[in-house]
Amino acid sequence: MSLRSRIARCGGGWAVACGLVLMASGTAAAQDDEPTSSVSVSANAGWVSQYYFRGILQKTSSASAGLDLSAGPVSVGTWAADVGDGSEVDLYGSVGFAAGDFSASVGGTAYLYTGAFDDTYREANFSAGYGPVGVDFAIGDYLNFGDEKQNYWFLALNVEQSGFFGTFGTFGNDFDGQYAEVGYGFSAADLDFSISGLVNDKTISGHHDSAGEPRVGFTLIFGVSKSFTLK
Repeated sequence: MSLRSRIARCGGGWAVACGLVLMASGTAAAQDDEPTSSVSVSANAGWVSQYYFRGILQKTSSASAGLDLSAGPVSVGTWAADVGDGSEVDLYGSVGFAAGDFSASVGGTAYLYTGAFDDTYREANFSAGYGPVGVDFAIGDYLNFGDEKQNYWFLALNVEQSGFFGTFGTFGNDFDGQYAEVGYGFSAADLDFSISGLVNDKTISGHHDSAGEPRVGFTLIFGVSKSFTLK
């Protein structure tokens, strides 16, 4: 599963219903029995009521689309989403493997913007999982519109079982903030749906109380997506 496939499953964290999952962080590992010479190409499109990424609101009502290619353990892809002032365009790649219930990957991601909504982020991504539990770690830098460059790391702990999913994420270094998200995803009529609740701390919520002070935020997120196998 690609980075953005995972993110799309949750609204900022994992399911395309999310609009966009986890993470961030690596792409899917190849299965043990998959020939290393096989090449697969897939596409995805989706919509979320609130596009949150790593607990931070990007846009209310956002559409997205992506394209992924994998060959054995190597995956590359691109994903784009409406952020109001232009689009977010992500480029990512990884190398991964799986052995039984264990999987791991290492890769990189560039988050680019066509407008003035934000500036470029560049990351190295690492992920590992065992059964329903996964860990994603990213370390990167933020170009910050020509001002002093900022360095950051992001850590996410993920759990998924029988359609239910949960994520806890936290930032470090020059970035700060934490969030948690829980939800449920399901498929119907060849579409993938999800609903989740996201709680983010006052550092990243963007919400304020009656006195104008930052406060903890809570948001319900609805999403729908469709995946296509092209090859």
